[in-house]
Amino acid sequence: MINKGNKKITVLLCTLNEEKNLPYVLPRLPKGIDEILIVDGGSTDNTVEVAKKLCPSARVVFQPGKGKGDALRYGIRRARGDIIVMFDADGSMAPEEIPRFVKPLLEGYDFVKGSRFLPGGGTSDMTRHRIFGNWVFTTLTNIFHRTKYTDLCYGYNAFWKKAFKKVFFKGNGFEVETEINIKINKAGLKVIEVPSFETERINGEGKLHSLKDGYRILTTILKEIGKVPAESRPLSR
Repeated sequence: MINKGNKKITVLLCTLNEEKNLPYVLPRLPKGIDEILIVDGGSTDNTVEVAKKLCPSARVVFQPGKGKGDALRYGIRRARGDIIVMFDADGSMAPEEIPRFVKPLLEGYDFVKGSRFLPGGGTSDMTRHRIFGNWVFTTLTNIFHRTKYTDLCYGYNAFWKKAFKKVFFKGNGFEVETEINIKINKAGLKVIEVPSFETERINGEGKLHSLKDGYRILTTILKEIGKVPAESRPLSR
């Protein structure tokens, strides 16, 4: 059970052909979730049917564009909760960790980001070259953007929806976590990292391409140097 006071919590899952993974994710959601919002990116399998069978109360919407960033923007805008928790639907991130992410929000933080490299966290999914790449990108972000992160390219996060209105992100690929982590700092949000453990995805192949996505992450870090934070505006689409 999540200690959430009188606040409503939305769990946001972006899906694309995850019918074999959702049975390992949805039944493990802790009690106290007020809304399960699934943003589907045009799955060609039975993802939507499986989701509705496992959680009849879940809201399923279809993203208007393509890419993870587009799905996140659309889902955040459509979410009804005061608090939004987002993580991957592939079974690599443990739903049981949700209370760990919500607690700091109730204690005054605006954004809680998961870290695989804090004590108590870890990963059995990342190869050595991906761990090294993440370290390089995290270090560059800390230097150029004056942050103190231990993990940059990880998508398990929780935040107050009202606070996130100050953050405007445009990326659609796997660079979106990098862009968000840079912009929450620029927006002056109160941010804390919590340990999280990542396992291998349960079924299917990951969609991350180390070289292509690594280049996009690096480009995002460099492009944001010196940029003034955008004014608060509605999330597009």
